[in-house]
Order: sequence, then C-alpha cells, then structure tokens
Amino acid sequence: MSGRVAAVGTPGRSPAGWLWWLLPAALIGVIAWFARTGAVSPRIANPEVTGVPRPVEVLFGFDYWLELQQFFCVVAMIVLIVVCIQAWRRQPGHPYVLMAIASTAIVWQDPIMNWAPYAVYNPQLWHWPEDWPLINLSPTVEPFVVIGYALFYFGPYFPAVWMLRRMQAKRTMDAFVWRHPLWSLAGLILVFGFVMDMMLEVTLVRTGMYIYSQAIPFGTIFAGTTYQFPLIWESTFVTFVMIPAGILVYRDDTGRTVAEKLAQRLRFLQHRPVLASFLMMFGFLNVAYFCYGGAFALIRVSGLATSVACPYPYPEAKVYDPQGYYEREGQPGPYFEGYWNRITIGQPDGRPAVNPLVDEPGCLPKGNG
Repeated sequence: MSGRVAAVGTPGRSPAGWLWWLLPAALIGVIAWFARTGAVSPRIANPEVTGVPRPVEVLFGFDYWLELQQFFCVVAMIVLIVVCIQAWRRQPGHPYVLMAIASTAIVWQDPIMNWAPYAVYNPQLWHWPEDWPLINLSPTVEPFVVIGYALFYFGPYFPAVWMLRRMQAKRTMDAFVWRHPLWSLAGLILVFGFVMDMMLEVTLVRTGMYIYSQAIPFGTIFAGTTYQFPLIWESTFVTFVMIPAGILVYRDDTGRTVAEKLAQRLRFLQHRPVLASFLMMFGFLNVAYFCYGGAFALIRVSGLATSVACPYPYPEAKVYDPQGYYEREGQPGPYFEGYWNRITIGQPDGRPAVNPLVDEPGCLPKGNG
C-alpha cells in the first residue's frame, strides 16, 4: 500500500511540462544555427571597408558593451522562462505568463518597427540572415536581443500598479483612482513607461547597440549627433503597447482580469478560457504595435525626419539613406535605400538620384568643407 501511495504521489512529468522546456530549447537551437554577426549580405555590406572601424567613441570608451548586453539578454530570458514555468505550474493560465508570451510573440513585427522609425542596428550584434523575407525590412540587421520584449513592454505595469494600489489605499472610494482605475493605471504606465524607455534607450544608443538614423529635430535630444534620440516621439509612442499590456492583466474586485472578461465575447472558445485570454492579449498588442509603427510611418511619409545621425557609426555597412538626407549632409557613401521606399512613403521613384549638399552640411568629414 505504501509503495502504491508513493507512486501516486510522484507522477512523471506530463507532456505539457516537457513542452515548456522543449520549446525554449528548440528556439535556442534555431537561433544558434542561423546566427551571424557583421554586415554579411552584399545588399548592406560596404565593400570599401575592411574590419570594424568606429568613427565615434561609445560610452566611457568601453568596447564590449554589445557582448555585455547580449549576455544580459540571454540571462534575463532564462530567468524569465524559469519564472514563467514555475508560475504556470502553480497556476495554469496565469495572466502574467500569458502576457509575457504575448508581448514576446509580437516580435514578428519588429523588422517593420525598425523600418518605421529609422532604427539602424549595429551589424556586429548576433542577428538573423539579412536577406530573409520580412527580416530584410529592418534597415541593417534584425538582432536576437529583441526576444527580450516582454521585459520592456510588460515591465512598466508592475511599478504602475503598485503606485495605483498605494494611491487607492490613501483615498476614499469616491476618488478618481477608485472610480476610474483603468484610466488611472493607463496614466501611470504612460509616466513610468516614458521614463523607463528614455533611460533604457538613451543608454543603448549611447553604447552603440543602434541609432535612430533620422528624426524630427523638434523633440529629439542630441539632434544631429550619432547618438540622437527622438525622445518625445519614441518614448511616447512606445507606451501605445505598454498601456494595453498592463490594462489587460489588471484584476477588478471580482478577481478577473480585463482580458478574461473580454475573452468571454469569443463564444467559440468558451470552453478554452485560457486560450481565449491569450488571443485577446496577442490581438490587442499586435494592433497597438501597428499603431506605434503607423505613427512613425506618418513621420516618415511627411519628410519631417530631417535630422540625421552624424557621423554614421557603422562604416562596414552601407549608409542607410532612403530619402537622400545623409548625402545632402555630406556623409560619404555608398548608400542604400532599403525596402518599402517607394509608393509606401510617397516616393514612386525611390531614393532621389540627385541630393545636393545643404548650406551647412553636418556630416561632411573635416577637411572636405
């Protein structure tokens, strides 16, 4: 009898349990198989440059920022996966786990969202092959570090909801934070998200992970330098994703999340509430991410992003110059315009063939003026 009880009490690992471990392992295997560094594709590689020269110094002159950042990303994702697995085992269908998966899964849009705001990544990052469909929309390369999106887009929810609870605890039930908790949470995520994005992105740009090659001068800090950052635009637009990510996992006084209540409208999935909640999260985040990219696409079409990051910091790659602004500012070529650079942004003939220098070119090498 005792042997039977022991056997019942220690069941083998379920197929679903194994799946939790196999999927991340498979993803790591795929990444390891296809990973590459450098400007490999002739489409973006500069044949006139050998090695990896850098015309500007990164933060503190430390040359190993990329290695450190990629190592941190790997460690953070391992920790996140382990935490999610443990949370799921304790509570299958945990909304935080579902949101972590959903906010990671929107990474399929990332090449488009690099194209829209002129986000040019350092070719020395580990990345996917540059000429793959969809991947090739990214101005230079599509790096693997973006797999850490869950930490970025879902992270601001936690300090925001903590602050909301503190504010509610100090106020009466007729206060705004009680009557409109979702609006209050959205406002707090906007503030926390803006600040967190500013601190993170300014650091990543300054340490050489990527640049915003073009930006609207107004609202951009360090405009016209290699490390320019469209503060008002990027740090505001990015909250388009952060806010719904937080609101969808907010629990009301019934203990149900917003996503769970919305999922009840998916009648064909009434018997699969966890799947329905996930699809709601994934759907809303995809729409929100499209709004982020759409806002930057409008800026791109308008032609207002006239401030270029000078000098271009990745000479081993051709200069990403879809509208000819770099050439006008005196940045030496060769240039490439990338994809989606014709009717998509109102340039039926693509990059202008003739781009005369402006009166005071900001990228012109010293001695050439």
